[in-house]
Amino acid sequence: MLLALAQWLAQDVRFFNVFNYITLRTVLAAMTALLISFAAGPSVIRWLAAKKIGQAVRNDGPQTHLVKSGTPTMGGVLILISIGLTTLLWGDLTNKYVWTVLIVTLGFGIVGWYDDWKKVVYRDPKGLSAGWKYLWQSVLGLGAALFLAFSATSGAQTELILPFFKTVAYPLGIVGFITLTYFVIVGTSNAVNLTDGLDGLAIMPTVMIAGAFAIFAYVTGHAVLAKYLLIPYVPGAGELCILLGAIAGAGLGFLWFNAYPAEVFMGDVGALSLGAALGNVAVI
Repeated sequence: MLLALAQWLAQDVRFFNVFNYITLRTVLAAMTALLISFAAGPSVIRWLAAKKIGQAVRNDGPQTHLVKSGTPTMGGVLILISIGLTTLLWGDLTNKYVWTVLIVTLGFGIVGWYDDWKKVVYRDPKGLSAGWKYLWQSVLGLGAALFLAFSATSGAQTELILPFFKTVAYPLGIVGFITLTYFVIVGTSNAVNLTDGLDGLAIMPTVMIAGAFAIFAYVTGHAVLAKYLLIPYVPGAGELCILLGAIAGAGLGFLWFNAYPAEVFMGDVGALSLGAALGNVAVI
């Protein structure tokens, strides 16, 4: 929204053209998400504590984790709020990749929310059954895969390029691309969820990966740099930098409240959504 406002103002004041630069908006997105997390964090944590939304610890895990029982969970809501608001403020809302990743992120967040809710309300440490969770993850992952496959502007965008061999590419075709995309999104979502469920420390790796992906997204969406580095040019991919900057900023803001002794855990609502976001960006 702010980008559209800046572009409108730039018609009369040239200074506002600076907001067309992806690099500037990425930095601003990271700062905005960080500030939103800082500002909203205490209120969200108080609300979670008032609703007695405390961490349920599995009885088959390490006994040292029992001390975490009762700590507010579902703090991933704070991350999603920060990412959503920031992306809407600084992102190009006409970009198909931004909407794809944002919808997938929020969709997986809803699945995680229900999983956490079952754990908290019904006091079931296992939450949503694995079958139902995988079903809804599959629906969302397959939907994103289909959209990306049929919106590809060229066959090169559905090729699998072998790492370290930039001139060696395997044409996956539509079916192969959809299959790979599906497994990457769903697999990455569950990988982050398992990592966070083990020790509650998935947020910092997520922040670092989001930062690295922001660099890749910028280069992939830049025609000159992509040609120079011999990687495929994907028009519009650079706009994902704003969303990734928001993930990094929101993650650092959440880390302030999640650092030892943790005031809140992200829960499945945060882990599933962040993993899906990174998997979706990786494919693009």
